Amino acid sequence: MRHRTYAIGETVTLKADLFRSADSNRECRIVAILPADHGEAQYRIRLGSETYERRIVASDIEAPEATAEKAADDSMFERTKGEPWFKPSSIRIRK
Repeated sequence: MRHRTYAIGETVTLKADLFRSADSNRECRIVAILPADHGEAQYRIRLGSETYERRIVASDIEAPEATAEKAADDSMFERTKGEPWFKPSSIRIRK
């Protein structure tokens, strides 16, 4: 799976895991790009108001496309809630 390459100064969201819960603040800023480790990009990041930096790999970053698609899917579900997915009145038959 290919990961997007991020630039210095970009803000990214980290994936939730054992140390970062889904409801905690997981946004961080990329401070530096490090050499790849076994073909996977590495980044030096800083979380919020912390005074130290951390090293992460590209797989630790939550894809922005995934969060946008999830939000779009959720809104689509809310719009169609209560409506049947198949509407016989929308079928047109040529005479």
